[in-house]
Amino acid sequence: MQIPRPTRPPVAWASDFFTFGVTGTNGKTSTVHLLASVIAASGEHGLAVSTVGYFLDGVALPLSRSAQGFVDALIRLRDAGGRWAAVECTSKSLAEGYAKRWRFDLGVFTNLSADHLQTHGSWEHYLASKAQLFTHLGPGRTAVLNAADRHSLLLDRVIPADVERRYFGSPTRGPLLHRADLAAASVFVDGTGTHVQLRPSPWAEALGGELRVRLVGEVFAENALAAACAGLAAGLDPMHVVEGLARCTPVMGRFEVVARDPLVVIDYAHSPDALARTCDTARQLVDDGQVIVVFGAGGESTPGKRLPMGEAVGSRADVAVVTNDNPRGEDPQIIAEMLMEGLVAGGRARIEVCLDRREAIERALERAGSGDVVVVAGKGHESGQEVEGQILPFSDHDVVRRLTGGLDA
Repeated sequence: MQIPRPTRPPVAWASDFFTFGVTGTNGKTSTVHLLASVIAASGEHGLAVSTVGYFLDGVALPLSRSAQGFVDALIRLRDAGGRWAAVECTSKSLAEGYAKRWRFDLGVFTNLSADHLQTHGSWEHYLASKAQLFTHLGPGRTAVLNAADRHSLLLDRVIPADVERRYFGSPTRGPLLHRADLAAASVFVDGTGTHVQLRPSPWAEALGGELRVRLVGEVFAENALAAACAGLAAGLDPMHVVEGLARCTPVMGRFEVVARDPLVVIDYAHSPDALARTCDTARQLVDDGQVIVVFGAGGESTPGKRLPMGEAVGSRADVAVVTNDNPRGEDPQIIAEMLMEGLVAGGRARIEVCLDRREAIERALERAGSGDVVVVAGKGHESGQEVEGQILPFSDHDVVRRLTGGLDA
């Protein structure tokens, strides 16, 4: 069944730009910044709009996260002589009509897993919200879909027939469910980044058969494939795509290495799928060492994901320290107990509970020795902690830097 396009036109001056929209549960922010780096390598001015802020040609813009902030950022791009923008599209913004009011030229779908169901009320509404980016693409526009995620097949059924489909995929998510224009044959990860060997295809040949990124983790292979596929579909030069992906610096709070020996990583992972992939990446970086994970779960947001979050960590980590995330109006102890049930089911990790997040990070670092990896998960780039209606100052980065001295130590 095809969903009819809206009769109300989007903002008229959206046609001045080529806008990539990126949606999905995980990987949106990284894919946006990889695309922005590809635009920069092409010699063009580019705007990145993501959870971590607005960036024009890689420089942060001090603008509010609001509709007016978005418009102001685009005005800055236009005044600089640019027309390319890569924009992270959350399910909430799409449900509120983002894709109806702004014209997107190309939509990217990263993946879908359980998250934000408290906001949407049901899985179906969550997926339908993501689908808005694609159902409102105009004739001749392009949808870039994850061939290894079954939800792409559902999206394909509702995307208008006159929108071109392009597919990417990585075996790190599972078997390809659709022929892919760009797919990984193998993925290699070490402490310096991620290397993707490509399956033979016309686009793979144009890219030289491989991609390299400085971001550490198998999930970034998938994000790089998505960005490469989107860049090529938009007509960007393949060599600029390769160069831009290789140049892109790690995104704040996305498997970001913030200290070494022991290796300390800050990651935004806060869903079962993201935590599993983060733990798997950490495991790849240790030989005989331990994987130690500090994590919690947000309050008033999808309680049903907490047990599988705990199970993902409990089956992969050697030590799990359960702590506060953003409890909001919920009792942190109740949230922790739900996570612990999953940790016990996971069956591997030794479990500690410390609801003071600062102290929990300190305990994890005290436990860690040379060769271990400590993952501080859940809050990533955030600089505050939401407790009972208040945003209290808190930064995982500040805590780790105080305790370790960071990469400069």
